[in-house]
Amino acid sequence: MVAETEISILVVAGGRGSRAGEGMPKQYRRLADKTVLARTLEAMGASAPGARLKAVIHPDDRALYAQSVAELSDAARAAVSEPALGGATRQESVRNGLEAVARESAPQIVLIHDAARPFADPALIARAIAAARAHGAAVPGVPLNDTVKEIDAAGFVVATPDRARLRAVQTPQSFRFPLILAAHRAAAAADREYTDDAMIAEAAGHAVHVFPGDLANFKLTTPEDFARAMDQIKAAAPQSDDLTNVRTINVLTDVRTGQGYDVHAFAEGDQVWLGGVSIPHSHSLAGHSDADVLMHAITDAVLGAIAEGDIGAHFPPSDSQWKGAASKIFLEHACKLVRARGGMIAHIDATVVCEAPKVGPHRDAIRASLAEIMELDIGRVAIKATTTEKLGFTGRREGIAALAIATVRLPE
Repeated sequence: MVAETEISILVVAGGRGSRAGEGMPKQYRRLADKTVLARTLEAMGASAPGARLKAVIHPDDRALYAQSVAELSDAARAAVSEPALGGATRQESVRNGLEAVARESAPQIVLIHDAARPFADPALIARAIAAARAHGAAVPGVPLNDTVKEIDAAGFVVATPDRARLRAVQTPQSFRFPLILAAHRAAAAADREYTDDAMIAEAAGHAVHVFPGDLANFKLTTPEDFARAMDQIKAAAPQSDDLTNVRTINVLTDVRTGQGYDVHAFAEGDQVWLGGVSIPHSHSLAGHSDADVLMHAITDAVLGAIAEGDIGAHFPPSDSQWKGAASKIFLEHACKLVRARGGMIAHIDATVVCEAPKVGPHRDAIRASLAEIMELDIGRVAIKATTTEKLGFTGRREGIAALAIATVRLPE
């Protein structure tokens, strides 16, 4: 037997977001002190108290999703139910989410919202709910400022629609729940793909009402959108009573730097771990953990920036539980300590010192690995490599050294 609830909000967060640039999926990138997804869920929970929140996520993103939920306020976290797993397309992901909602509750109204729109405000959500109640199917739309041309295959204009009759459609799109669930099932049975949920409702024969949207409710798609989002957060912070918006980069004025240095000797083996990437080599590195010398240096740099000691203070080598441990555990811990203080990691610059193996061919893979572990855009991770011109222990190919500098922003 399913529980009854008036409103459910389905947040679609299963995409890869490749147009937003390199690095992790855009919904898990940070906007100041929270991920995009955490901001979106927080906004939905604050705008519709009593609604049930459910995210649809990629099967590979469970850990990233859990970290985002951990950033929510107690009230928002209590409203979040277990995530649904997405499919190969957005349409399939939404249907999976709707089916999961149907198994858990019997809502009257469902709002379907993009995770990459973190700025939906209570007034917009109220309009969405009211429109769904009144019309059954509704979407927010904003007028177009530019003239729109319809062109043919050769690129010639064939029509100029009256822009007064056109709207750019946003989310949340709102529906009576039985209506949109049946429409999605019909679209799946017919094996038809549509670009949004309103089209699915239209294909099922339902009239869709357009209510006023909000220009501030834009979608994060490109790197420029992320820059605009930070500007919007900073502009809102001084006047905002919402603590979600107050703890932003606008007040992260305590800029710290930390340095890290680590050395590991070569031992018998056939691979070297650098930045979470396995590199084939004639030897391995000796150490209590996986001896990832680069990740150890970066971890110490992050810990140094917040004056939290070094790896050994948090993960003593005398403790057998860390024998052979993956060094990402250490780095993730250091990053969590920064976020727990309301801060953010602005940049990592690291250098690997060795004669071999060659780091250059693996540089981008290492940057991507570290960016994912640290929940940073890859543009904030710099990795270099050099030799000591055959001088010293690295020149004699006895081991590898790594140096790192971390730049961290903290609130005053």
